[in-house]
Amino acid sequence: MLISLHHCSLSLSPFIRFFNTQSIPFFKPMKLLSLSRLFASCMIPWVITLCGSLYGAEPLLEQSDVFPAGMNGISLYRIPGIVVTPKRTVLAYCEARRNSSSDWGEIEVHLRRSLDGGVTWQPPQHIAHHADRIEGNPTKPQGGEKEQTVNNPVAIVDPSTGAIEFLYCVNYARCFHMRSTDDGITWSNPVEITDSFLPFRSKYNWKVIATGPGHGIAMRNGRLVVPIWLAYGKEGDHHPSAAATIYSDDHGKTWLAGEIAVPDEGEYGDPNETMITQLSDDRVYLVTRNESVPNLKIVTTSKDGATNWSQPQFHQELWEPRCMASVIAHPSKPGTLLFSNPHTRAVDAQGNPLPNGRGERKNLSIKLSRDDGQTWPINKTLENGPSAYSDLAILPDGNVLCLYEGKKKIVCARFNLEWLTTP
Repeated sequence: MLISLHHCSLSLSPFIRFFNTQSIPFFKPMKLLSLSRLFASCMIPWVITLCGSLYGAEPLLEQSDVFPAGMNGISLYRIPGIVVTPKRTVLAYCEARRNSSSDWGEIEVHLRRSLDGGVTWQPPQHIAHHADRIEGNPTKPQGGEKEQTVNNPVAIVDPSTGAIEFLYCVNYARCFHMRSTDDGITWSNPVEITDSFLPFRSKYNWKVIATGPGHGIAMRNGRLVVPIWLAYGKEGDHHPSAAATIYSDDHGKTWLAGEIAVPDEGEYGDPNETMITQLSDDRVYLVTRNESVPNLKIVTTSKDGATNWSQPQFHQELWEPRCMASVIAHPSKPGTLLFSNPHTRAVDAQGNPLPNGRGERKNLSIKLSRDDGQTWPINKTLENGPSAYSDLAILPDGNVLCLYEGKKKIVCARFNLEWLTTP
């Protein structure tokens, strides 16, 4: 953590005068380096650290374009996800929608790596789907039969192995898993894990499946957990839907279905894209997008991330504009969570909330909770203009990365808690 010395009231002058006026035989041969310079070289880093702990860091906010529209012939990049590996490499990934902005079409998954904490980025890689093509777009009668939709990429960092487990779907109908053991430079051949979704058919006879999007988690006990959603309407339709998780207890070798976490019943309408984190008491916490009367996110918790989910609740402070959000635990203090989402909701001409309405995708904001998501007293706008899906990650120095959809591009913002908490 860097701090300029003018923030510190400690003076080096008395120490420098002391060393310059003392006769210390050990230092006499050092003609090229004055004692004051020697002292400064040894002590300034310590003083900077001390001042940093006393005074805190300056607010930090930096942004870089990671996936601009048109790069490498891609019409539009959407559906971002981001993780930080144990070796401090940042992996940013998304859907590369080659010919249009549609959820269906010729879509690939692209990834960029950063070795300096999200400041600069290596060239994009096409990482999925490198296997036999699975063609067929049921929403496009003419021409769709030749399209392959690779959708909803999700990465999970496994700290116990150092590997990056990666899930994605093809044509919203089949799910695949692959792994990187070299920080995202190369990836294993994909292995189909669609059978993991079959137990959900006893509750919902799904026609569409999707992972995430965003990132999954490794629980403190080693279990890997990925939120999923499934739709059981007509072929290709994303509604109606319900939300659940799949999990792995063997570092991604096999994946199993959990229980339905947020059902499509009663007041809960079409639960779908879900974000996940682990709370300070080890419970797994889900925040679920939905289409319900209150226009609020739905939250639920589970001790094991798979079963015995708590009664879902609408969270009064987490507005629902019908857009993917992100949530992540911050290591600064137990119970600290961050949340990103467009802070909007549908209103009428008088500004009154419209029940079961769709908010505008703008005003992407970051919220802070100090009590495991019970309350969110801090809310700060990150992007005033058009902004939609987002994902969060934490760097080893505590700085936060938010990879989000801006206007025709995916942007990475890097900020610290001082920026978030400064009015």
